[in-house]
Amino acid sequence: MHWRLIKTIIVLPGNVLVFIPALILWIARDTAFSAALVTADRPSFWLALGAGSIGFGLCVWTVTIFMKFGQGTPAPWDPPKMFVVRGPYCYVRNPMIIGVLLMLLAEAMMVQSWPIFAWMIVFFTGNTIYFPLVEEKGLEKRFGQDYRQYKAHVHRWIPRIRAWQQAHDGENTGSVNGPSA
Repeated sequence: MHWRLIKTIIVLPGNVLVFIPALILWIARDTAFSAALVTADRPSFWLALGAGSIGFGLCVWTVTIFMKFGQGTPAPWDPPKMFVVRGPYCYVRNPMIIGVLLMLLAEAMMVQSWPIFAWMIVFFTGNTIYFPLVEEKGLEKRFGQDYRQYKAHVHRWIPRIRAWQQAHDGENTGSVNGPSA
């Protein structure tokens, strides 16, 4: 594994999915909001396991796409150099964040924690503000018309039913675009 990816994982999902939830659980201990691990005989355990598995798979898939086809990482300090529309990016613009949200939901359900659920809402709200104000403007500067066309056809949070494929001059693009992983 590349050091640049390890650094990204420690800083970004490490904080969002591990450090902040652990801090929340520590602060909430011995209060009405303290955590209680759900057991496998409860449906919420299996829903949490499913949400967490889907979220983890989505994150691994999207990071792999960024590294392999985009020649970068999800980190703002080492972004993809190539514009990538593959796999889940053909359906929704932010599948990586959706994966993280599913993992946060799984954590909240698994430990029955309303404060972690609130953190998930705060994280989503922050990203909902950050993306149009900062990230999308940067993507437009880096990738120009390709990104503007993508943005016009693929929603930020709600997946499309069918995969969108970017076209240049009426033809499908090459190696970094298309529905495959």
